Amino acid sequence: MLRQLEYLVALARERHFARAAAACFVSQPSLSAGIRKLEAELGVPVIRRGNRYQGLTPEGEHVLVWAHRMLAERDALVQELASLRGELTGTLRLGAIPTALTVTSLLSAPFCERHPDAKVSLESLSSRDISRRLADFEIDAALTYLDDDALRDMHRLPLYEERYVLLTPSDGPHGTRAEVRWSQAAALPLCLLAPRMRNRRILDENFAADGAQATPAVESDTVAGLYAHLATGRWSSVISHSWLHMFGTPPGMRVVRLAGPARGPRVGLAVVAQNPQPPMVRALFAVAREAGVRGALDALLHTHLG
Repeated sequence: MLRQLEYLVALARERHFARAAAACFVSQPSLSAGIRKLEAELGVPVIRRGNRYQGLTPEGEHVLVWAHRMLAERDALVQELASLRGELTGTLRLGAIPTALTVTSLLSAPFCERHPDAKVSLESLSSRDISRRLADFEIDAALTYLDDDALRDMHRLPLYEERYVLLTPSDGPHGTRAEVRWSQAAALPLCLLAPRMRNRRILDENFAADGAQATPAVESDTVAGLYAHLATGRWSSVISHSWLHMFGTPPGMRVVRLAGPARGPRVGLAVVAQNPQPPMVRALFAVAREAGVRGALDALLHTHLG
Protein backbone atom coordinates (compact mmCIF):
# COMPACT_ATOMS: atom_id res chain seq x y z
CA MET A 1 0.00 0.00 0.00
CA LEU A 2 2.89 2.40 0.65
CA ARG A 3 3.65 2.63 -3.05
CA GLN A 4 0.02 3.49 -3.80
CA LEU A 5 0.14 6.16 -1.09
CA GLU A 6 3.20 7.63 -2.79
CA TYR A 7 1.18 7.84 -6.00
CA LEU A 8 -1.62 9.67 -4.20
CA VAL A 9 0.75 12.17 -2.59
CA ALA A 10 2.43 12.86 -5.93
CA LEU A 11 -0.92 13.30 -7.67
CA ALA A 12 -2.19 15.71 -5.00
CA ARG A 13 1.05 17.69 -5.27
CA GLU A 14 1.35 17.79 -9.07
CA ARG A 15 -2.41 17.98 -9.80
CA HIS A 16 -1.71 16.23 -13.10
CA PHE A 17 -1.57 12.49 -13.85
CA ALA A 18 1.37 12.60 -16.28
CA ARG A 19 3.50 14.83 -14.04
CA ALA A 20 2.70 12.69 -10.99
CA ALA A 21 3.67 9.54 -12.88
CA ALA A 22 6.95 11.13 -13.97
CA ALA A 23 7.67 12.18 -10.38
CA CYS A 24 7.17 8.55 -9.29
CA PHE A 25 9.20 7.17 -12.24
CA VAL A 26 6.30 5.08 -13.51
CA SER A 27 4.02 5.20 -16.53
CA GLN A 28 0.71 7.03 -16.31
CA PRO A 29 -1.30 3.78 -16.65
CA SER A 30 0.71 2.29 -13.76
CA LEU A 31 -0.04 5.28 -11.56
CA SER A 32 -3.75 5.19 -12.43
CA ALA A 33 -3.87 1.45 -11.73
CA GLY A 34 -2.16 2.03 -8.38
CA ILE A 35 -4.72 4.66 -7.40
CA ARG A 36 -7.56 2.31 -8.34
CA LYS A 37 -5.96 -0.46 -6.29
CA LEU A 38 -5.75 1.91 -3.30
CA GLU A 39 -9.42 2.76 -3.67
CA ALA A 40 -10.31 -0.93 -3.84
CA GLU A 41 -8.31 -1.74 -0.70
CA LEU A 42 -9.81 1.15 1.27
CA GLY A 43 -13.29 0.77 -0.12
CA VAL A 44 -13.71 4.49 -0.89
CA PRO A 45 -13.10 6.72 -3.92
CA VAL A 46 -10.12 9.02 -3.35
CA ILE A 47 -10.09 11.08 -6.56
CA ARG A 48 -12.83 12.78 -8.53
CA ARG A 49 -13.22 10.99 -11.85
CA GLY A 50 -12.92 12.85 -15.13
CA ASN A 51 -10.79 13.19 -18.24
CA ARG A 52 -8.38 15.33 -16.24
CA TYR A 53 -7.41 15.50 -12.58
CA GLN A 54 -10.27 17.24 -10.77
CA GLY A 55 -9.10 16.96 -7.19
CA LEU A 56 -9.61 14.60 -4.28
CA THR A 57 -12.87 13.42 -2.80
CA PRO A 58 -13.59 14.26 0.86
CA GLU A 59 -12.48 10.72 1.68
CA GLY A 60 -9.38 11.25 -0.43
CA GLU A 61 -8.46 14.35 1.58
CA HIS A 62 -8.51 12.26 4.77
CA VAL A 63 -6.48 9.53 3.13
CA LEU A 64 -3.92 12.12 1.97
CA VAL A 65 -3.34 13.28 5.56
CA TRP A 66 -2.68 9.70 6.64
CA ALA A 67 -0.55 9.09 3.56
CA HIS A 68 1.81 11.92 4.50
CA ARG A 69 2.01 10.60 8.05
CA MET A 70 2.59 6.98 7.07
CA LEU A 71 5.26 7.83 4.51
CA ALA A 72 7.00 10.07 7.05
CA GLU A 73 6.97 7.20 9.55
CA ARG A 74 8.39 4.88 6.88
CA ASP A 75 11.22 7.31 6.18
CA ALA A 76 11.88 7.74 9.91
CA LEU A 77 12.12 3.97 10.33
CA VAL A 78 14.64 3.71 7.50
CA GLN A 79 16.68 6.51 9.08
CA GLU A 80 16.47 4.87 12.52
CA LEU A 81 17.77 1.56 11.19
CA ALA A 82 20.61 3.35 9.42
CA SER A 83 21.48 5.22 12.61
CA LEU A 84 21.79 1.91 14.45
CA ARG A 85 24.61 1.15 12.03
CA GLY A 86 26.23 4.47 12.85
CA GLU A 87 25.01 6.10 9.64
CA LEU A 88 22.63 8.91 8.79
CA THR A 89 21.29 8.71 5.26
CA GLY A 90 18.45 10.30 3.36
CA THR A 91 17.42 13.90 2.79
CA LEU A 92 16.65 16.52 5.41
CA ARG A 93 13.74 18.58 4.04
CA LEU A 94 14.19 22.05 5.50
CA GLY A 95 11.88 25.01 4.95
CA ALA A 96 12.78 28.61 5.79
CA ILE A 97 11.02 31.94 5.69
CA PRO A 98 12.72 34.25 3.15
CA THR A 99 14.21 36.50 5.83
CA ALA A 100 15.88 33.52 7.56
CA LEU A 101 17.31 31.93 4.40
CA THR A 102 20.41 34.05 4.86
CA VAL A 103 21.51 32.08 7.94
CA THR A 104 20.58 28.52 6.94
CA SER A 105 24.20 27.78 6.02
CA LEU A 106 25.08 28.17 9.71
CA LEU A 107 23.09 24.96 10.21
CA SER A 108 23.36 23.09 6.91
CA ALA A 109 27.16 23.35 6.63
CA PRO A 110 27.95 21.73 10.03
CA PHE A 111 25.09 19.25 9.50
CA CYS A 112 26.55 18.01 6.21
CA GLU A 113 30.06 17.97 7.66
CA ARG A 114 28.93 15.80 10.56
CA HIS A 115 26.73 13.55 8.39
CA PRO A 116 28.38 13.27 4.96
CA ASP A 117 25.94 10.62 3.72
CA ALA A 118 22.91 12.84 4.35
CA LYS A 119 21.61 15.56 2.04
CA VAL A 120 19.73 18.80 2.65
CA SER A 121 16.82 20.03 0.52
CA LEU A 122 16.09 23.70 1.28
CA GLU A 123 12.90 25.56 0.30
CA SER A 124 11.90 29.19 0.73
CA LEU A 125 8.36 29.19 2.17
CA SER A 126 5.95 31.65 3.71
CA SER A 127 5.16 31.19 7.40
CA ARG A 128 1.66 30.02 6.42
CA ASP A 129 3.06 27.40 4.05
CA ILE A 130 5.54 26.28 6.70
CA SER A 131 2.76 25.54 9.21
CA ARG A 132 0.83 23.53 6.64
CA ARG A 133 3.83 21.66 5.24
CA LEU A 134 5.01 20.69 8.72
CA ALA A 135 1.54 19.45 9.71
CA ASP A 136 1.32 17.43 6.49
CA PHE A 137 4.82 15.95 7.00
CA GLU A 138 5.95 17.44 3.68
CA ILE A 139 9.02 19.00 5.35
CA ASP A 140 11.01 17.76 8.33
CA ALA A 141 11.87 21.09 9.97
CA ALA A 142 11.55 24.82 9.39
CA LEU A 143 13.48 27.95 10.25
CA THR A 144 10.80 30.51 11.01
CA TYR A 145 9.34 33.06 13.43
CA LEU A 146 8.51 31.09 16.57
CA ASP A 147 5.71 33.33 17.87
CA ASP A 148 3.34 32.17 15.10
CA ASP A 149 0.12 30.87 16.71
CA ALA A 150 0.01 28.03 14.18
CA LEU A 151 3.18 26.61 15.78
CA ARG A 152 1.78 26.34 19.31
CA ASP A 153 1.77 22.53 19.22
CA MET A 154 5.13 22.24 17.49
CA HIS A 155 8.47 21.52 19.14
CA ARG A 156 10.53 24.72 18.87
CA LEU A 157 14.18 25.63 19.38
CA PRO A 158 14.98 29.39 19.52
CA LEU A 159 18.18 30.35 17.69
CA TYR A 160 18.30 34.15 17.64
CA GLU A 161 16.25 37.35 17.87
CA GLU A 162 16.05 39.68 14.90
CA ARG A 163 17.79 43.03 15.39
CA TYR A 164 17.03 45.87 13.01
CA VAL A 165 19.53 48.38 11.65
CA LEU A 166 19.58 51.05 8.96
CA LEU A 167 21.63 50.31 5.86
CA THR A 168 22.22 53.68 4.20
CA PRO A 169 24.65 55.38 1.75
CA SER A 170 27.81 56.62 3.45
CA ASP A 171 27.42 60.02 1.77
CA GLY A 172 23.71 60.29 2.68
CA PRO A 173 22.12 62.47 5.38
CA HIS A 174 22.74 59.86 8.09
CA GLY A 175 25.87 58.26 6.67
CA THR A 176 28.16 59.55 9.42
CA ARG A 177 25.85 59.13 12.39
CA ALA A 178 26.15 56.41 15.02
CA GLU A 179 22.42 56.15 15.64
CA VAL A 180 19.14 57.40 14.14
CA ARG A 181 15.52 57.14 15.13
CA TRP A 182 12.95 55.08 13.27
CA SER A 183 11.11 58.28 12.31
CA GLN A 184 14.31 59.65 10.75
CA ALA A 185 14.80 56.45 8.79
CA ALA A 186 11.21 56.65 7.53
CA ALA A 187 11.95 59.99 5.86
CA LEU A 188 14.71 58.53 3.69
CA PRO A 189 14.25 57.13 0.15
CA LEU A 190 13.62 53.51 1.14
CA CYS A 191 13.36 50.07 -0.35
CA LEU A 192 11.65 47.51 1.89
CA LEU A 193 10.09 44.09 1.69
CA ALA A 194 6.49 43.92 0.45
CA PRO A 195 3.65 44.52 2.97
CA ARG A 196 2.41 40.93 2.70
CA MET A 197 5.64 39.72 4.30
CA ARG A 198 5.90 39.33 8.06
CA ASN A 199 9.18 41.24 8.28
CA ARG A 200 7.61 44.31 6.66
CA ARG A 201 4.65 44.24 9.04
CA ILE A 202 7.04 44.18 11.99
CA LEU A 203 8.95 47.15 10.59
CA ASP A 204 5.73 49.09 10.01
CA GLU A 205 4.81 48.55 13.68
CA ASN A 206 8.20 49.93 14.76
CA PHE A 207 7.87 52.95 12.47
CA ALA A 208 4.39 53.62 13.87
CA ALA A 209 5.66 53.33 17.44
CA ASP A 210 7.97 56.28 16.67
CA GLY A 211 5.13 58.27 15.10
CA ALA A 212 6.13 57.66 11.49
CA GLN A 213 4.99 55.78 8.41
CA ALA A 214 7.39 54.46 5.80
CA THR A 215 6.49 54.97 2.14
CA PRO A 216 9.20 53.05 0.26
CA ALA A 217 9.93 53.84 -3.37
CA VAL A 218 10.80 50.20 -4.03
CA GLU A 219 9.27 47.04 -2.56
CA SER A 220 10.49 43.50 -3.11
CA ASP A 221 9.43 40.02 -2.05
CA THR A 222 13.04 38.85 -1.66
CA VAL A 223 16.03 40.02 0.36
CA ALA A 224 18.18 39.62 -2.77
CA GLY A 225 15.85 42.03 -4.56
CA LEU A 226 16.38 44.64 -1.86
CA TYR A 227 20.14 44.32 -1.95
CA ALA A 228 20.17 44.63 -5.74
CA HIS A 229 18.68 48.10 -5.32
CA LEU A 230 20.80 49.05 -2.31
CA ALA A 231 23.92 48.37 -4.36
CA THR A 232 23.04 51.37 -6.56
CA GLY A 233 23.56 53.74 -3.62
CA ARG A 234 20.22 55.49 -4.24
CA TRP A 235 18.19 53.98 -1.44
CA SER A 236 18.36 52.99 2.21
CA SER A 237 16.68 50.08 3.95
CA VAL A 238 15.93 48.77 7.42
CA ILE A 239 17.29 45.24 7.53
CA SER A 240 17.54 42.35 9.95
CA HIS A 241 21.10 41.89 11.22
CA SER A 242 20.96 38.25 10.08
CA TRP A 243 21.03 39.41 6.44
CA LEU A 244 24.56 40.71 6.98
CA HIS A 245 25.77 37.12 7.24
CA MET A 246 25.02 36.48 3.58
CA PHE A 247 24.99 39.90 1.92
CA GLY A 248 27.23 42.07 4.11
CA THR A 249 27.41 45.81 3.44
CA PRO A 250 27.43 46.94 -0.21
CA PRO A 251 30.25 49.31 -1.25
CA GLY A 252 29.45 52.90 -0.36
CA MET A 253 26.94 51.86 2.33
CA ARG A 254 27.20 51.64 6.09
CA VAL A 255 25.22 50.14 8.95
CA VAL A 256 23.68 52.56 11.47
CA ARG A 257 22.07 51.61 14.76
CA LEU A 258 18.35 52.35 15.15
CA ALA A 259 17.21 53.90 18.42
CA GLY A 260 14.36 51.99 20.02
CA PRO A 261 13.64 48.28 20.47
CA ALA A 262 16.91 46.43 19.93
CA ARG A 263 15.40 42.99 19.42
CA GLY A 264 12.67 41.70 17.17
CA PRO A 265 10.82 38.38 17.19
CA ARG A 266 12.50 35.07 17.91
CA VAL A 267 13.63 32.96 14.97
CA GLY A 268 14.36 29.27 15.34
CA LEU A 269 13.62 25.71 14.33
CA ALA A 270 10.12 24.23 14.43
CA VAL A 271 9.25 20.56 13.97
CA VAL A 272 6.22 18.37 14.56
CA ALA A 273 6.11 17.18 18.17
CA GLN A 274 6.83 13.43 17.99
CA ASN A 275 8.22 10.86 20.38
CA PRO A 276 10.68 9.70 19.33
CA GLN A 277 11.75 12.32 16.84
CA PRO A 278 13.09 11.03 13.50
CA PRO A 279 16.89 10.63 13.48
CA MET A 280 17.24 13.37 10.84
CA VAL A 281 15.46 15.86 13.10
CA ARG A 282 17.43 14.78 16.16
CA ALA A 283 20.65 15.28 14.23
CA LEU A 284 19.60 18.74 13.05
CA PHE A 285 18.69 19.84 16.58
CA ALA A 286 22.00 18.55 17.92
CA VAL A 287 23.85 20.64 15.34
CA ALA A 288 21.64 23.70 15.99
CA ARG A 289 22.29 23.60 19.75
CA GLU A 290 26.03 23.68 19.13
CA ALA A 291 26.09 26.11 16.20
CA GLY A 292 26.07 29.29 18.28
CA VAL A 293 23.89 31.12 15.78
CA ARG A 294 22.94 33.94 18.16
CA GLY A 295 26.54 34.63 19.14
CA ALA A 296 27.80 34.51 15.57
CA LEU A 297 25.19 37.01 14.38
CA ASP A 298 25.70 39.34 17.34
CA ALA A 299 29.45 39.37 16.72
CA LEU A 300 28.84 40.08 13.04
CA LEU A 301 26.57 43.01 13.89
CA HIS A 302 29.15 44.41 16.32
CA THR A 303 31.75 44.30 13.54
CA HIS A 304 29.51 46.12 11.05
CA LEU A 305 28.60 48.77 13.60
CA GLY A 306 32.30 49.43 14.05
